[in-house]
Amino acid sequence: MKKTKKWKWTEVIAIFIFASLLISLVFSIYNLFTTPSTGVPEGDPTRSDYALMVSQCVLGLVAMFLPAIVGRRFKFEIPGNMYLIFIIFLYCAIYLGEVRSFYYLIPNWDTILHTFSGAMLGALGFSIVSFLNEDERVTMNLSPAFVALFALCFAVTLGVVWEFYEFTADNLFGMNMQKTMLEDGTKLAGTAAVSDTMEDLFVDFLGALTFAVIGYLNLKRKKGWMEKFEFKKTVHKTVKK
Repeated sequence: MKKTKKWKWTEVIAIFIFASLLISLVFSIYNLFTTPSTGVPEGDPTRSDYALMVSQCVLGLVAMFLPAIVGRRFKFEIPGNMYLIFIIFLYCAIYLGEVRSFYYLIPNWDTILHTFSGAMLGALGFSIVSFLNEDERVTMNLSPAFVALFALCFAVTLGVVWEFYEFTADNLFGMNMQKTMLEDGTKLAGTAAVSDTMEDLFVDFLGALTFAVIGYLNLKRKKGWMEKFEFKKTVHKTVKK
């Protein structure tokens, strides 16, 4: 008797998020080519807004498959809970944030997501160190303090790289990822023009620092709950002939 596949919540949510991003991508591409470059009614999305949606949706779709691709390349598996948190973050940042304009509608939406991403990248830093420790070709005996410092620096560095990406996209494609313009197109100047970037970097650091401290205490006291965030080596079963 053929067994029916049981769907897991992670798979269901992943399909829902993939469909949301794909539909949003098609919608944004259509509006990108049909929206006039000038004369758009005040308050309506402009071509640059749709260009931003297209780039973000493409980035989100690629990011959804990136963990599986990297995992196959380096022979490790990402814990289901960690992947679930990752794709929910993508949904909140791209679909809700850009497509549904939560960045403008919900106060501090960007700040909340950047704080969360800092903590999430901190967890990724811990996972990388743990994965390398399990590799027989690498001999390491790192102190909890050094592991926590690495996770902090790893998360903050990726946060800086993301700001580089936003700056490049804004200058090349006329986007507003760094929020140097108001929703009506008014350009900001001086401290106001860089406040979003500096706030993002600060909360990235704060989120990463919080997780680094928690991770340090966990390693120091050997609680073991950090294992939920650790990568697992892929085990290939040999088939006997």
